[in-house]
Amino acid sequence: MTNFVSPTLTFHDGNTIPQLGYGVWKVEDTVAADVVQQAIAAGYRHIDTAKIYGNEAGVGRALAATDVAREDMFITTKVWNADQGFEETLAAFDASMERLGLEYLDLYLIHWLQPKQGKYVDTWRALVELQKSGRVKSIGVCNFTIEALAELEEATGVLPVINQVETHPYFPQAALREFEASKGIKHQSWSPLGQGSELLNDPVLVAIAEKHNSSVAQVVIAWHLELGNVVIPKSVTPSRIVENFEGLGVKLDAEDVVAINGLDKGVEGRISADPAVSDFA
Repeated sequence: MTNFVSPTLTFHDGNTIPQLGYGVWKVEDTVAADVVQQAIAAGYRHIDTAKIYGNEAGVGRALAATDVAREDMFITTKVWNADQGFEETLAAFDASMERLGLEYLDLYLIHWLQPKQGKYVDTWRALVELQKSGRVKSIGVCNFTIEALAELEEATGVLPVINQVETHPYFPQAALREFEASKGIKHQSWSPLGQGSELLNDPVLVAIAEKHNSSVAQVVIAWHLELGNVVIPKSVTPSRIVENFEGLGVKLDAEDVVAINGLDKGVEGRISADPAVSDFA
């Protein structure tokens, strides 16, 4: 275990979330238990999974095997696009909880907006009911636009506590983060290190990493933390699981943050689907 402890952020519903978590996207279920146990040993207490990842059972095996108390862990999963709708979401939640082997969940998210499907408000109503029942502590969304976040509030009076979206130095989502901050919604970054080697070889980031005697990944994680983002880097390499967590020890100065903010490529920096129009099952 490292000597670091993740800071926590407080949601508008009063619950808290460790700011640095461990994501398991594209982690095979057969190895999920092992790498999640390694992450817990490194100091992570926040694990982010989803039904579509196909590894909720593996995450559950890791949680069953750890000696860390359940109340000291923060577990997130998500309702998939094909399961959107009020009753469908309730059933999907039950199935996820069975795979995870948990009595309650810390955070349940709608995975994608799916605007053409048009079920996200009914899906959100199901999450509100799950929170009222006590089976979920906090509820939020992934890949939602400003307009859709406002629609949820107007339709139900309940705002998500968090919006998890693609966010990295080439696509920092400044306008979305500003809106979320005005509503008390936390911003969570997926693909926080980009995908592929381009970002991690950026000369601006390489220079900052050399300045701090750290890795580029650690610098990017430190940037997310400095902005107030919740961040969930993923790796199945034991040394990198630890290295990413030790990004907590990198303290950027104002000049570093300005330089990294300057890497923004706007929509050209996006590497995933556009939530405003994406439609996939």
